[in-house]
Amino acid sequence: MSMPMLLGLAVPLLAVLTLATTASADAELIANPRFRQRAADGSPASWQLWKPGYEPAMASVHATPQGLLCESPGRPFAVGGVTQDVGAIAGGEAYAFRVRTVMTDVPYPYQTAHVRVFWLKGGQPVHPAGSLVRGPAMKGGEGLFEDVLVAPPEADAAQIVLEFRWPQGGTVLWKSVSMKPSAPPPARKVKIGTVYLKPETSTPEKNLQLWCDQIDAAGKLGLDIVCLSEAILMVGTGKSGADIAEPIPGPTTKHLGEVARRNHLWVVAGLMEKKGKDLFNTAVLIDRGGKLAGTYRKTHLPREEWRQGVTPGHDYPVFQTDFGTVAIQVCYDWFFPEVAAAFALRGAEIIFAPTWGTTFADDDGRAEGETVFRVRARDNGVYMVPSVYDGSSMVIDPMGRILASNKGKTGVFWAEVDLSQREPWWWVGHWRAIGPRDRMPYTYEPLVEPMRKPNY
Repeated sequence: MSMPMLLGLAVPLLAVLTLATTASADAELIANPRFRQRAADGSPASWQLWKPGYEPAMASVHATPQGLLCESPGRPFAVGGVTQDVGAIAGGEAYAFRVRTVMTDVPYPYQTAHVRVFWLKGGQPVHPAGSLVRGPAMKGGEGLFEDVLVAPPEADAAQIVLEFRWPQGGTVLWKSVSMKPSAPPPARKVKIGTVYLKPETSTPEKNLQLWCDQIDAAGKLGLDIVCLSEAILMVGTGKSGADIAEPIPGPTTKHLGEVARRNHLWVVAGLMEKKGKDLFNTAVLIDRGGKLAGTYRKTHLPREEWRQGVTPGHDYPVFQTDFGTVAIQVCYDWFFPEVAAAFALRGAEIIFAPTWGTTFADDDGRAEGETVFRVRARDNGVYMVPSVYDGSSMVIDPMGRILASNKGKTGVFWAEVDLSQREPWWWVGHWRAIGPRDRMPYTYEPLVEPMRKPNY
């Protein structure tokens, strides 16, 4: 597919410029970065207008003394923008982007304004979806796109696209665009572990020691974080959740913290929590220093729990670690796609899942737990890490691939991942960047309405 067909350009692309010398580290590669220079027709010099294939949907795009203004009075779902070709691109090298905007009355900035980079080889896109520059980060009405992208090895040029869509009455003023050679972004490697352990004819005290032995094993492997399973003091003991519940923080979190500190790693563990007159199925996050760093109370309760008097949680917190942003869900939560989606939209990169059961492989054509966990990872562009009693404890990547699995064995299973990677799907691109922008939250009202009549 030619580039004009891909972008729906109104005019032919400019020939890609080539330079005899490599740009210096501080060289600005964008021509007319503040849109102040004008062509004979009054449009911003060095920038090309692009139009949708159906021209009545075209937004108004025009230069002003303050910058490039995109607006569409009377057409809430109009689209439009500008492009610029950039030569002197060295394949495999990194480039820093910084784009400033001012948005007025835009209800969904993340959906409305995009900065897209098409890496080119011989004038054709290396990937049909290009790469999105991270942003906008909004402060008041001002938006900032800021990112470092690495050109594919085969790239010899780039096309920068400022996209404006579906303003719903608002306007976007593009103030400045910058692209400069840069040092590559640092890798964010993390060793993620999960445990398969199913105690039998045990006691809460024995269970705690068995799980701490697994934390010690994870420490010897040099892991950064390890996920234990659900209700670790209850499984295999014959006791109820009420029998083994305790405050959080409490004796068990203190003991787990000592072991986490000794091994200098983060620990996720499922416990039963008693707070006042309430009983919760709670998972905890303990940091490398042994301190309680966060808690998550299971929100979705099967009948086996609510009949026992367990109270549901009501929030989806995410937690900052020294390697990235994580979240925790518990068991039955995995049946509900909204849970992982809520965590991902709040920035979670890894979702840990202490789970009583199950992650069985598919059987008789049915999508069992293993497939569902893989789909949750793929749907949200996150790593999923279940630790279970039935099936397989796994580490799953954002493409849905199983990186580690116990496959019937007991112990710690792990994978080293790089959280800075942005692996794209063919055609659609890097889903973690694309998916949230293409959501239509104002159409999701049925998802939050209470059920008023049977649907089966």
